[in-house]
Amino acid sequence: MDVILAVDVKDGLVVQGESGNRGSYRPLTWGLSPTAEPAGYITSLSPRNLYIADLDRIMGKGDNTETILSCSRLVERCLLDRGARTPGEFLEVPGITDIASTESSVVDLARYPGGILSLDMRDGRVIPSGEDPRCLLARAEEWNFSGAIILNISAVGTGCGISLPFLRDLRDAYSKELIYGGGISTSRDLDALSAIGFEGVIVATALHRGTVPLDALRRGKWC
Repeated sequence: MDVILAVDVKDGLVVQGESGNRGSYRPLTWGLSPTAEPAGYITSLSPRNLYIADLDRIMGKGDNTETILSCSRLVERCLLDRGARTPGEFLEVPGITDIASTESSVVDLARYPGGILSLDMRDGRVIPSGEDPRCLLARAEEWNFSGAIILNISAVGTGCGISLPFLRDLRDAYSKELIYGGGISTSRDLDALSAIGFEGVIVATALHRGTVPLDALRRGKWC
């Protein structure tokens, strides 16, 4: 299972996310990195795999594209959520896998030519539709995405742990690559996700708290 570093960029800096309340996010000035400047932050943690979200662009308040392009060159794999509203807003540059999210897209997700789907959730429901995520994943089997991210926005930054029975149902509903992010508490959560067949996990807060080992991030794998 791939271990992927989560990086949220706002106002040009890496910020600490918590429960999706983006207006209150502040620069991540604690933890393993001495800087919240994105390239320096990523260099300090040295991940192989990166998930990066341009929060300014997602919120319609700015654009960190040049910073993100620089960061993508520091890792082997980069997943990018820049709040694409249509397929035409994908970057489509080498080394980056564009994300289409249920939260941001204003067109039918079936129209996207590729990339990866982000199934954004609050309280167990897809946002903004309120749909059961199992139903959406079943439909996504026929779409052109290479895989999907289950992003539990309400759990981001909380370390609250995972709901294994619920995630097992989601895994059973989708045959392509499936990645989970949101609320990872300890290494036991990674063991559980790997055991039920998830191919990737997105982490940040648990790394800084020392409950998931940094060497796993640097290897890029959890075995």
